[in-house]
Amino acid sequence: MSSYFRIVGLRIMSSVGDGASRQRARIALARTAIFFAFWLMISGGNGILLAVGIVAVAIATWTSLRLLPARGLRMRPLAAATLAVHILRQSGEAGIDVAWRAFDPLLALRSGFIVFPSRLPIGSARNAFCALSSLQPGALPAGTDQNDRMVVHCLDSGQPVVANMAVEEALFMRALKHD
Repeated sequence: MSSYFRIVGLRIMSSVGDGASRQRARIALARTAIFFAFWLMISGGNGILLAVGIVAVAIATWTSLRLLPARGLRMRPLAAATLAVHILRQSGEAGIDVAWRAFDPLLALRSGFIVFPSRLPIGSARNAFCALSSLQPGALPAGTDQNDRMVVHCLDSGQPVVANMAVEEALFMRALKHD
């Protein structure tokens, strides 16, 4: 009877390993495809550079898998699309505001730092949110304070930066199933 359980246990363990291996292979393939797409964009699709690109993509994929082990990304597609639309809209509005300030020297700049109490724990999720936030014109995450709150540099600290970042963080957390 105990040998039966041992055999069943080995089969279950081997099937979990196979599933995990397949998931790692899918993640590696996805990263390879993304890196190759980036290579095609920067090389302009030049066929002469294809061999160099294949080597560069292989090295980039291997490095990414070593530095950021393959794990499944838990993402809600509809929430991610909502986040993308929000970010694009905010980027457009912020870009127009920054351009307006650049061309109108009479507009007062009240640059400074604000503190944003992020709900994301310190780690990869918060780092990804900071990277996403850094793409927005007019505000740039600049680190954390002694209480692990995000410090953000703003062109105009009178703008509702904290409120905007709270909305973006909520959308980000929903998109990554982090709520």
